[in-house]
Amino acid sequence: MRKHYIALAIAAALSGCASSRPLSSTERLTVVEGGNMLPPPGRGDLTAADRPALIGPLDTIQVDVFNVPELSREMQVDASGRIAMPLAGTIDARGKTAEELATVIETALRAKYVRSPGVTVNIKSSVSQVVTIDGQVIEPGLYPVTNEMTLMRVIASAKGLAEFARQEDVVILRTVGNRRMAGLYNVAAIRQGAYDDPAVFANDVIVVGDSPQRRLFRDIVSLSPILAAPLIAIVQ
Repeated sequence: MRKHYIALAIAAALSGCASSRPLSSTERLTVVEGGNMLPPPGRGDLTAADRPALIGPLDTIQVDVFNVPELSREMQVDASGRIAMPLAGTIDARGKTAEELATVIETALRAKYVRSPGVTVNIKSSVSQVVTIDGQVIEPGLYPVTNEMTLMRVIASAKGLAEFARQEDVVILRTVGNRRMAGLYNVAAIRQGAYDDPAVFANDVIVVGDSPQRRLFRDIVSLSPILAAPLIAIVQ
């Protein structure tokens, strides 16, 4: 009788770990089969859509003033998002692109009678443009955001899903216009091409859910490996 109950528990656990369906073509996805090669991408396919990089607290920037080279320097934005430069004074850099900040510095230098300052700004390293991933991934933490950052890329940066990850329960938390929003995503469906891999932005928080069925299956296998052996073979 005890073995009967264990078998039922294993069956229930396996129902939550069912294998995904094979890929098939849809309106959103073309599947190439029969050993045929995928066509090469075009130049436009290899170029990510431009996403402005914004300067934030503790970022490191390089400021070059061509007509006044002694003003050129590498500097770190302070915790309040400001920088301080000779002649230009204290400037709020937070939330500006490199080009916007360069324009502000030029205006400040011209006000101090610097002729044609010619300022360029480059972001050397950013600690403010990051996404947080937590929950059932191998390495939770903070990861830098790039133009091409998506949910699957963040998961890959975190070394992939952990043993007990629930693929259909992945949440992206985001603040839009001071309103907290959440999107629920299914990683398995994204892998199947059911819908696009969603873009991820700075300050997003990604939480990968926990699968009780996977934990139950692990516990059952550890308690009764002989009974579970044929079912493990089926799962594999």
